[in-house]
Amino acid sequence: MSHGAESGRTPPATGFWSFLRDNGAFHRLWSARIISFTGDSIGYVALLLYVEKGTGSAVAVALLLMVEDFAPNLLSPLAGAIGDRMNLRRVMVICEVLQALLVLSVAVFLPPLPVLLTLVALRATVATVFQPASRAAVPALVADSNLPRANSAIGVGTLGLDVFGPLLAAVLLPLLQLRGLLMLDAGTFVVSALLLVSLPRLAPAPREHGRATSFLADAREGVRYIWRNPVIRVITLGFCAVVVFNAVDDVALVFLAEKSLDVGEAGASVLYAGVGAGLLVGFGLLTRFTPRISIVALLLVGYAVSSLGNLLTGLAWAVVVALGMQFVRGIGLAVMDIGHNTLIQRAVPAHLLARVFGNIYGAVGLAAGLSYLCGGLLLDATGPRVVLVTAGAGGLAATMVVALFLTRVRVEAT
Repeated sequence: MSHGAESGRTPPATGFWSFLRDNGAFHRLWSARIISFTGDSIGYVALLLYVEKGTGSAVAVALLLMVEDFAPNLLSPLAGAIGDRMNLRRVMVICEVLQALLVLSVAVFLPPLPVLLTLVALRATVATVFQPASRAAVPALVADSNLPRANSAIGVGTLGLDVFGPLLAAVLLPLLQLRGLLMLDAGTFVVSALLLVSLPRLAPAPREHGRATSFLADAREGVRYIWRNPVIRVITLGFCAVVVFNAVDDVALVFLAEKSLDVGEAGASVLYAGVGAGLLVGFGLLTRFTPRISIVALLLVGYAVSSLGNLLTGLAWAVVVALGMQFVRGIGLAVMDIGHNTLIQRAVPAHLLARVFGNIYGAVGLAAGLSYLCGGLLLDATGPRVVLVTAGAGGLAATMVVALFLTRVRVEAT
């Protein structure tokens, strides 16, 4: 059930760069996403350092992480409704300009913590509007047959490059200082906005039966659609379940490295880099090779491999083994991300696409927060190995349940 570009518009490309060359509008979206994401990764490190140096408080750092990653997800139904009601190009450009202004305000004034948290929360909220709009724009810019490759390309430029952002910040910090890093972050949003201005208009898709509804009614409809559509309901609940079990590895890996494997902070850094490297390789492979299995099967493989990576990390007897298992987990996360995005883009009507993306990824963000909380309690009560094995086993069980339910519903988006 595709609603994107006509499948005959652009033939499948023989290579990654030829694919970008043949899809110029998507190339500009891809470039904008990479530039702003790289700047944001640098700015994120700068904010963490600023709060840590300015307050010396772990609670202050935790508050920063909460307003950056958790709180805006509560507004996801409203954020998605904005993308479905407006021109997607306009939404994305406005969001990037607003983010540039907010980050520039932080860079210029270096405000005290309460003001900083307010500005960061506003920027994160604007980003929550941008993300579903950018995902909803992809089917309008590439042929349906190229959706997996397009989603892989975006994954390489965002999640896959996550491993390089902090490294780049470390290199630039002595030259630019904290204020300079934040100004660089603001500048990347401006460059992204200039690229996005050149996209096609991307007008809102026609509404079902042509009905005009209020903004809040649109937001409610986005939530109701997920519950009414059996496929989307199953993958939403399944995605959240897998994340509830597995997101705890963000907390557990440092304890595994320092207490169980006795390799210190350097070893912990290596383990976190393993996930990023796996993401980069996974996305890179899928930009070059179109999967020969259905998107649903690809999604289930991603669930299983990412969960198995955590389970085997918990059983690892040496840091190099744990690194290898986290690399495998990263590949699974890449496959899972591509499977989700492509299935949603193909299965959901265009006039609901931004709302569905916003709601699903908002729910996943809340699931990650629940995983951190419950996993932290379990970690204190048991240990990192028990937590990681439990996380992986739970994720595999959730995968089997999702596969069972998906066999009972007709999935057309393959």
